[in-house]
Amino acid sequence: MNLQFPEGFLWGGAVAANQLEGAYQDDGKGWSTQDVMPHGIKSAPTEVPTDDNMKLIGIDFYHRYKEDIKLFAEMGFKVFRTSIAWSRIFPKGDELEPNEQGLQFYDDLFDECHKYGIEPLVTISHYETPLHLAREYDGWVNRKMVDFYERYVRTIFNRYKNKVKYWLTFNEINSILEFPFMSGGINTPLEKLSKQDLYQAIHHEFIASALAVKIGHEINPDFKIGCMVLSMPIYPLTPHPDDLIKVMQSDHKNMFFADVHSRGYYPGYMKRFFKEHGIHIHFEPGDEEILKHTVDFISFSYYMSTCETADPEKQIRGEGNLLGGVPNPYLEASEWGWQIDPQGLRYVMNMFYDRYQKPLFIVENGLGAVDQLVVDGNGEKIVNDDYRINYLRDHLVQVAEAIADGVEVMGYTSWGCIDLVSATSAELKKRYGFIYVDRHDDGSGTLDRYRKKSFHWYKEVIESNGQSLFK
Repeated sequence: MNLQFPEGFLWGGAVAANQLEGAYQDDGKGWSTQDVMPHGIKSAPTEVPTDDNMKLIGIDFYHRYKEDIKLFAEMGFKVFRTSIAWSRIFPKGDELEPNEQGLQFYDDLFDECHKYGIEPLVTISHYETPLHLAREYDGWVNRKMVDFYERYVRTIFNRYKNKVKYWLTFNEINSILEFPFMSGGINTPLEKLSKQDLYQAIHHEFIASALAVKIGHEINPDFKIGCMVLSMPIYPLTPHPDDLIKVMQSDHKNMFFADVHSRGYYPGYMKRFFKEHGIHIHFEPGDEEILKHTVDFISFSYYMSTCETADPEKQIRGEGNLLGGVPNPYLEASEWGWQIDPQGLRYVMNMFYDRYQKPLFIVENGLGAVDQLVVDGNGEKIVNDDYRINYLRDHLVQVAEAIADGVEVMGYTSWGCIDLVSATSAELKKRYGFIYVDRHDDGSGTLDRYRKKSFHWYKEVIESNGQSLFK
């Protein structure tokens, strides 16, 4: 069968403001939760930003974005996924008036994208809550967050209504189950956070997300607004029926987030879960109606799959598995223990599309690896990252398979299209990009940019609308 991608497929790359912008207190920006997470998810937040936090400088995209957008255009990007740093717009998060300098920066950034015909795809909240909202209100545990988010959303929707068409409400919203501070700005440590408070916080996020869809469609009916979930297909470790039921229960934990965003109501399996755990979600008057403002499309990240088993002796958590799960004995893993499973991407795409019949957008997929900058025969500096090319090719072929299966896919944005600071480990040596940035975990480096071998490979993929994958 001749596999192909549809005309108008949105090829591009993805980043997050907190992982590359730097300029953490320039032009009126307030502190965010990321500014006190120098070691990612590995340790508790610091009281104030510290010099060992790589994200404070990032790759200085804030001052170098024109150079970087030009490189993305050279690759042929149709779309560029980035996020708005909430604390650039509302430095503390609870102000009544926004920071004009922060708004102007994103005006300039989006204008630069349009100069090259690149559509911005903007994540409204990507793992960086204004720090004041985390410490003063305990983040999304507090219902007041809905109002602060709504004010922020109205501000950016009105400001960029003619510059941004594609929006995502929360990045990997289901990650709040494991990382409440990073994902939901919840200051209470996970081990002290009750299930009641956690799921009430999730409800507040659902309301805020649905409000964003409602408001966005009122401001510009052409807006396409999606949810964004961390997708992780789960396989039974054995064919034992107990393992299959365990998979179903684990799937429910994650699919809950996409279910509410796509269907507009709480599924029955969660009502059972709440009942069995003594959780009572408080609905304000009107909440049920608000939830009916469902998303236009489902976006998701895909890096790995996991297994589940009901056998307690086999429940060994995988080193790199972000949402738990048991390692799959049939799969290899990356240097960071993330198991590599291209076919899992086809599987999860079919699962989402069968379940929701809404367009899909793969907004994160990539390989974090240690890259070596070398000099080629022409005296040019390059990274020979065939391992990344092979990884991405294998995954994109499975995207084409899913499209042949009948799945409607809007586009694909490779994660970390330019090297940036890792969200999980807060290090730069775990590189994802097509573009190498000369900055290192000890703070050294020129910040100069160099095209990797994968840069030229991805350019050809986009030019051929994916046909080069099958040569």
